[in-house]
Amino acid sequence: MLLGLVMLQVAGCDMVLFNPKGQVGLEQRNLIILATLLMLIVVVPVMIMALVFSVHYRSSNEKARYTPEWSHSRAIEAVVWGVPLVIIIVLGIVTWRSTHALDPYRPLESDKPSVKVQVIATDWKWLFVYPELGIASVNELAMPVDTPVDFRVTADGAITSFFIPALGGQIYAMAGMQTQLHLIANHPGTYTGIAANYNGPGFSDMHFKALALDQAGFDAWVAKVRSSERQLDPDGYARLAKPSVAHPVEHYAAVTPQLFQSLIDKYQGVNRSREVERRLSDPQGETPQGSKE
Repeated sequence: MLLGLVMLQVAGCDMVLFNPKGQVGLEQRNLIILATLLMLIVVVPVMIMALVFSVHYRSSNEKARYTPEWSHSRAIEAVVWGVPLVIIIVLGIVTWRSTHALDPYRPLESDKPSVKVQVIATDWKWLFVYPELGIASVNELAMPVDTPVDFRVTADGAITSFFIPALGGQIYAMAGMQTQLHLIANHPGTYTGIAANYNGPGFSDMHFKALALDQAGFDAWVAKVRSSERQLDPDGYARLAKPSVAHPVEHYAAVTPQLFQSLIDKYQGVNRSREVERRLSDPQGETPQGSKE
């Protein structure tokens, strides 16, 4: 009955997280289900007993046993403390192992070489650079099926989070920093990618399509991008990086080398300049009270 009510409530919801299309998403889904079932071992009996006790021991039930002197039961104490303890131990072991196995920085094991993609989050669009192919696309990501994808993620603006729910995992995109995420699509299809962290007025339209294609389809997509007349040079990127909402899909047949690294260096250079200015204004190297180096 309880399961039926839960299924009825979520019937109209998008269950993409429980219908993953990649190995990483599948393992994360299994972890969520296992953790939930372990916790329900405590939650469900407590809910049932709360209902049964309130009905059985109501004041009008003269058949209920009345024991006002009762104060302790070793059996109840063993269950109340023992069961949660066992659950915590099992959940801790499972979570520890899964956390390391699903480390987003950990490359996926495969007999195929991974496709490298550099992800740049701007206001409010996603730029995908394929450094090995020398091409780029805006708000459209393509990957071959059953091939690991090595994402390197940064931001040229506000912090946000890179997330493809159907494939699992999400990772923050931060200016001046590089994060990593390894995913794989095991089923062909078109999946939705989103910005999972609010980052301004264009947040709700900051999404993209992730195309999981067979090798022939991926090769055709690459050829299509290379046929574009656009080239992503510094001036072109400066125009692209200007804030825009619901930006259309764009393809670039050529990309300035080291564009991704230059964006990281830009913000790191700003941070170093601020540090130099701080030290020049405080030649004694004194740290303001309440702050840390």
